[in-house]
Amino acid sequence: MTDIQVGNAPCSWGTLEFEGLAGERIGYEQMLNELVETGYTGTELGDWGFMPTTPDALRAELDKRNLTMLGAFVSVALKNPAAHAEGEARALKVAGLLAETTRDRNQAQQPFLVLADDNNVDPVRSKNAGRIRPDMGLSQAEWQTFAQGADRIAQAILSETGLKTVFHHHCAGYVETPDEIAHLLALTNPDLLGLVFDTGHYLYGSGTNDPDVVQAGLDRFADRIWYIHFKDCQPDVATQARQEEWDYLTAVGHGVFCELGQGCIDFPAVLTWLRNHNYQGWVLVEQDVLPGMGAPKESAQRNRDYLKSIGL
Repeated sequence: MTDIQVGNAPCSWGTLEFEGLAGERIGYEQMLNELVETGYTGTELGDWGFMPTTPDALRAELDKRNLTMLGAFVSVALKNPAAHAEGEARALKVAGLLAETTRDRNQAQQPFLVLADDNNVDPVRSKNAGRIRPDMGLSQAEWQTFAQGADRIAQAILSETGLKTVFHHHCAGYVETPDEIAHLLALTNPDLLGLVFDTGHYLYGSGTNDPDVVQAGLDRFADRIWYIHFKDCQPDVATQARQEEWDYLTAVGHGVFCELGQGCIDFPAVLTWLRNHNYQGWVLVEQDVLPGMGAPKESAQRNRDYLKSIGL
């Protein structure tokens, strides 16, 4: 028996936040139906407008499938102080929808506002995702601005909606490597901002294919991990991406984030860590696919079957 439950996300059906991606997207009704059919009980919101944006309509879609809303991803260019006010307003709009939708649903866990950098925008970070060097990072003044923006948004979300905010470290953004994650957490308020630990982004962003890196990261950030994403990383693709200097979306298109159990993340060890640390929240499966790439429902089923095989 376990108190850990399993959800899946719109990105596993080709709904990614990046602009200009080719391919036909799967609609939210098909995505939610297939998510339920493949054995998941929770989801995230996806891009604004992908699912209904009024509480009654969104709640109806969740209720008829008995799904839990786990959170929503909002990206903000936190390096730029001029972007903070607009980012806060956008995050509050999303968090308000989450809060109103789930207010009377008696969810065991309230949804998180999943805050991230405006990823895949800076050409240096996009080009070098998976192999970031320290000289490609923010200056100390930029770090202060970045952290202040994150705290500002998290405080506004908590004050106005009662929801908590977790930061999503992400390849092709300014918070990718283990040390960059540590630096952001050191500069932000631990009562306001938690971490959503993404196994695949963490490993690829570390610049290695060593699964022990993930275990070290879980130990390093244990006090700030409020939520977790299960994503695998295919080592041969990751190595080729680094050797041939692929940019981030090229690596994703070649399957660097593969089906669970097909890469180098030691998920049984991660699950043991979660249980040893009395984690009783949700695991969200994310297998980033570009629109029109692969067969999402079949992948979702194989991912769920894999998790069942390791006791989840």
